[in-house]
Amino acid sequence: MGEGVLDAVALAVESGAGLPAIARAAAKALGASLALVDRSAAVIAVAAASPSDEQSLLAGGDGVQGLELRVAEEAVGQMLYRGRDGSEPEPATVRILATVLALELERSRSLEWASEEAVGDFVRAVLGREVSGREDITARASELGADLGEGVGVVIARVHPGAAQEAGWRARLLTLAIRGARAASRGALAGELGGEIAEIAAIVPAASEQALARAAEAIERELREGLTGATVSIGRSRWITDPAHLHRAGSEARLAVNVGEAGGVTMLAFEDTGSYRLLLGTMSDDPAELESFYAETIAPLVAYDEQYETDLLTTVEAFLESDGNVAATAQRLFTHRHTVRYRLDRVRELSSHDITSTEGRERLSLGLKAMRVLGIHSPRGPAQEPGSEGGKVFK
Repeated sequence: MGEGVLDAVALAVESGAGLPAIARAAAKALGASLALVDRSAAVIAVAAASPSDEQSLLAGGDGVQGLELRVAEEAVGQMLYRGRDGSEPEPATVRILATVLALELERSRSLEWASEEAVGDFVRAVLGREVSGREDITARASELGADLGEGVGVVIARVHPGAAQEAGWRARLLTLAIRGARAASRGALAGELGGEIAEIAAIVPAASEQALARAAEAIERELREGLTGATVSIGRSRWITDPAHLHRAGSEARLAVNVGEAGGVTMLAFEDTGSYRLLLGTMSDDPAELESFYAETIAPLVAYDEQYETDLLTTVEAFLESDGNVAATAQRLFTHRHTVRYRLDRVRELSSHDITSTEGRERLSLGLKAMRVLGIHSPRGPAQEPGSEGGKVFK
């Protein structure tokens, strides 16, 4: 390959021609079709021979190779390419051009990414009560483009990737959540909460409860359609008029997403969590108390089920939902009454609570509620738990 081809890439960079021009020059240097995708999976530039070639390239068709673009330790995007006429681009040239494209992509998007990080920092600070006071919250939100004067609420989205996702899928998750929130509420602010589980929290300016609900639905729709094979759970707080109460709204949204996910319900509003609402104060102010109660009641059953692949917890749930009727429980579980009685005996031995007594049922029922409020899942997973039918209202 002649130096003139690489010179064209250098000229495009030096002249500030922009990423589309640089991508075209890079594609010519490689003798390949090329697409540049940022870390949120947004397509930034494409250099392809035809519309069908572009479609195949972006869909990962035959012969398409993907290379993650990084600057230092940070992933900034991906380069998709495919040699024309069956040829393979030279590896050394691929590395050089990937480095150039990564640096240009980081430079061109750095201001936007910095803005996203500032919004995320604010969302986490408000929900973590690091920023408090009506005036301070309102002023900082206004600086970021959000007017909280007519009311506000919090939506939390939790995503479990049920299938392999492309590199940078968590950044795409944030992009999708922001798109959904802002489609329904101009100025909505969203940020990733961090941790092993992918969670996005959105502070949503809204003039009514209905407007807040529409934003939650828009977020769910964007995530469901944009992340193939993923499981999405959405929790929504009540609508509030005082931004000083956003921390509590965040706790409401978290309780709703925990309870909804445990029951296999995709979207749940705080006001539909029933008696779980009574545990909100404990969850917010002293989660250790809930954790202790869970440890004293349900945790031994969860540990036993995990170790021996049994169904003690499922049996407890079915027994409670059947109002303590063994025959109805057996019918619900498609098993024999003797099997149900045997399992209930094991529950009593492991937990020290007799579920056939009024006090035992109350304590184990509260233990289940504590488990769900804390976001702890049964060994069988939320999709298989009783009550996983869509639209269930918790009591």
